[in-house]
Amino acid sequence: MPIVTATLAGLALAGCVGSFDPETTAASPIAPRVQALVDANRAYPRWEDFPASPTDLPQPVEVAARVNTLAVTGSVLAGEAARIEWTLQDPAAFEQEVNARIDASRLSPVTARTAAEVEAFAAATRARAVAPPPIDRH
Repeated sequence: MPIVTATLAGLALAGCVGSFDPETTAASPIAPRVQALVDANRAYPRWEDFPASPTDLPQPVEVAARVNTLAVTGSVLAGEAARIEWTLQDPAAFEQEVNARIDASRLSPVTARTAAEVEAFAAATRARAVAPPPIDRH
C-alpha cells in the first residue's frame, strides 16, 4: 500500500511540474514585451541594491542594562499592586447596597410609570398616527 501511495504522489507532483514552466508562448501578442521585461530584470536583485546594515545599534551590554531596568521596574510595580487594599465584597451584599441606593433616589415621573401605562401611551400614540385622507385630484 505505501508503494501505491508513493507512486500516486509522484504522478501528482509530476503533473504539476509543467505548470511552473517559465517560457512564454511565442504566439501571444504580449510575448515580446514579457520577454524584454524578463531579460532586463534577470540579474536583479544585486547585493548593491540591498540597504546597508544599520550602524547605530545598541551594544549588548546596553540592551542587558535596559532589560534589567525593566525587570526591576516590573518588580516595583508588582509590589505596589500587592499593597493595594482591594475592596471586593460579597456580590449579593453589593447588589442589595446598589438596589437600596437606587430605591432611595428620586425617580422621574416617566420612569415611575408601570408597564401597563407605557403600553397604553404607546397605543394612544399609534391611534393618533393615522395618515391624512388622500387629496381629491379632480
